[in-house]
Amino acid sequence: MVLAAGDVYALLGDSDPGRSAALLFGVLRFVADAAGVVVVGALAFAAFVVPARRGAVLTADAFGATRIAAAAAPVWVLAALGSVPLSAADATGQSPGVVWRNLAALVAATEEPKAWLGVAAVAAVVAVGVRMTLTWSTTVLWFGVALVGLLPPVVVGHVSVGAWHDLATDAMVWHIPAASVWVGALVALRSHLRRRGSADRGQVVRRYHRLTAVCLVVLVLSGAVPGLVLSRGQFSGYAALLLVKVAVCALVVVGRRLLGSRWPLPVELVALGVALGASIGLGHLVPPAFTGRSASVHETILGYGLTAPPTAAGLLSGARPDLLLGLGAVLLAAAYLAGVRVLRRRGHRWAPGRTAAWLAGCAVVVVATSSGVGRYAPGTFSLHMVAHMSLNMFGPVLLVLGGPITLALRTLPPGLRAWLVALTHSRASRLVAHPAVASVVFVASYYLLYFSDLFGAAMPYHWAHQVMNLHFLLSGCVFFWLVIGVDRPPRPLPHLARLGMLFAVMPFHAFFGVILMNSSTVIAETYYRYLSLPWVPDLLADQRLGGAVAWAAGEIPMLVVVIALLRQWAAADRREATRTDRHLDAGRDDRLDAYNAMLADLAGRRH
Repeated sequence: MVLAAGDVYALLGDSDPGRSAALLFGVLRFVADAAGVVVVGALAFAAFVVPARRGAVLTADAFGATRIAAAAAPVWVLAALGSVPLSAADATGQSPGVVWRNLAALVAATEEPKAWLGVAAVAAVVAVGVRMTLTWSTTVLWFGVALVGLLPPVVVGHVSVGAWHDLATDAMVWHIPAASVWVGALVALRSHLRRRGSADRGQVVRRYHRLTAVCLVVLVLSGAVPGLVLSRGQFSGYAALLLVKVAVCALVVVGRRLLGSRWPLPVELVALGVALGASIGLGHLVPPAFTGRSASVHETILGYGLTAPPTAAGLLSGARPDLLLGLGAVLLAAAYLAGVRVLRRRGHRWAPGRTAAWLAGCAVVVVATSSGVGRYAPGTFSLHMVAHMSLNMFGPVLLVLGGPITLALRTLPPGLRAWLVALTHSRASRLVAHPAVASVVFVASYYLLYFSDLFGAAMPYHWAHQVMNLHFLLSGCVFFWLVIGVDRPPRPLPHLARLGMLFAVMPFHAFFGVILMNSSTVIAETYYRYLSLPWVPDLLADQRLGGAVAWAAGEIPMLVVVIALLRQWAAADRREATRTDRHLDAGRDDRLDAYNAMLADLAGRRH
């Protein structure tokens, strides 16, 4: 693929590091991606495809799949490390020898080498963790970590450049996990069938087909967005490779439907290997979007232009879809409504207030990320703070009042319900949901992000902006889950402790807003100077407005939380009083029974 591509560097005005260096980088990237895919897919196979686990310990079949991941992980580490200097050579046009002598400086100056260094670090952690894992919950944990390890080279690659790169990057965050689970699970399936023969072939193959059917839908839909963005409707070598990927997916779909269980899995494995090779080629070829119209400054940084100042109508109607958090909120709202419908069909009641709270919380996420608010949030600090507070305060308060875990436990099939229980009571969940950890993360994030260089370093990159938004949302959900959540946390707290936990963090939010309003230093000044929005002539005034937003928006949700907590406390007291009255009416008194038991025990000892 690299040899057939010709001189892709001259098209962009870059230097050529040499054909051997480009070829070696292509090979190493293929090996690294293939090994990472096998790790992710094998862990997905162990967690979600093989027959149900027995207790907390992996079954023999699941353990066998984790051994495949354990074998592939060191290959992933070594190939990723080898890709660091070669990606630096590819990005700078210097020979590998020159790059090696200046490796530290080149890695610091370019994005892709840093991405591969991050992949190597994640892969190393997974390699150690998978070798020690014996439980289902830790298998899921390493599966999630490995998924994250696949993303860095993608989100800093072609999809992160030029106009519409925000949509293309979000789409690839869906695309890469779906493709990886499909290909890697197929490798694990082949190994499983050779090891076990045909004893459980039907059940395992059916689960594999259900899993990969979902992956196929996600793969096709998510692949269309970056394909359209980067090809710009022009037929070229880049478009030809895209057609190869589409043809491979079509081949597998048609073959499955026509042949059913007689569809040969080796053919599917070869086809998906071709698709993986095409993906590597797409990462090397120059997309037509790079050789056409030059992107503006705003399109280069944001992915779109901000040509007019925000208005009230524009903030409501000027939508820019967020294919990660915005789409995720829509899918979660649909899943919640489906669960409520299942309960109603069974004749069970679900509180309408919970449904309203959940849908309102999802709506807050959609508005904060996909409306005009989300569109303008990266451009001005004040609107960024509006989106921040919506994702960190308003949305989570409503979401935790919806009781999604309780609804899921009442509607999911037994197998999925057991998975959910295992996840919510795992050691990782207990650590994240520890009151001290949740409180520190919830509060310290503000000060660490905005009062260091982290915010200014992250804002120019769409992927970093999405990581910030995701952190805001998750940290808020965990904190408010412990304080007023309908769902039972791993460590239930008495209402007085919840109130103390809330009062402990409230001053820090107020101080944060006050500090911003009185600050004389512009946060992320270089980033905002690059944007140079004409309707923001005074960056410091806009930042102080953002501080006022943080102060006011932090107080209102806290008041709502206090009211909700006090109502829950009163309701719990009423339930306890009702239970006590019922016991007394039945002639039972737990305290009297305990006292009589103590007297009887003392009398028995004397005799």
